[in-house]
Amino acid sequence: MTSLSIWFGRLLVLVGIVGYAYGMTQGNASLTALIPAIFGLLLMLMGHLGQRSEGARKHFMHVAVLIGLIGFVVPAWRLISKFDGFTASAAHVSQLLMAVFCLLFVIFSIRSFVNARRG
Repeated sequence: MTSLSIWFGRLLVLVGIVGYAYGMTQGNASLTALIPAIFGLLLMLMGHLGQRSEGARKHFMHVAVLIGLIGFVVPAWRLISKFDGFTASAAHVSQLLMAVFCLLFVIFSIRSFVNARRG
């Protein structure tokens, strides 16, 4: 589970960096393009802390799932609220990728929690 958090964190950091770099090439870079990277860094931090502390691993992974859930709900809500005027802009693509990656992380995490509970 900790490695899952680290890998999804890396994906989100990549989304943030690519989004910011794209904005720089277009001449309108915004720090808000790095929001997925911030969520990714938090997921990576929770994964690394979970690996270091066997006793607190469960707590760190629950925090990671909460971060992932927020990382899904906020961009998904923003995309839904602008659905009538949706364009394939870099900001919308970045929000979509963040929402999808965070949703996948939450689904895989819940599945892991259920499997651990059964075992």
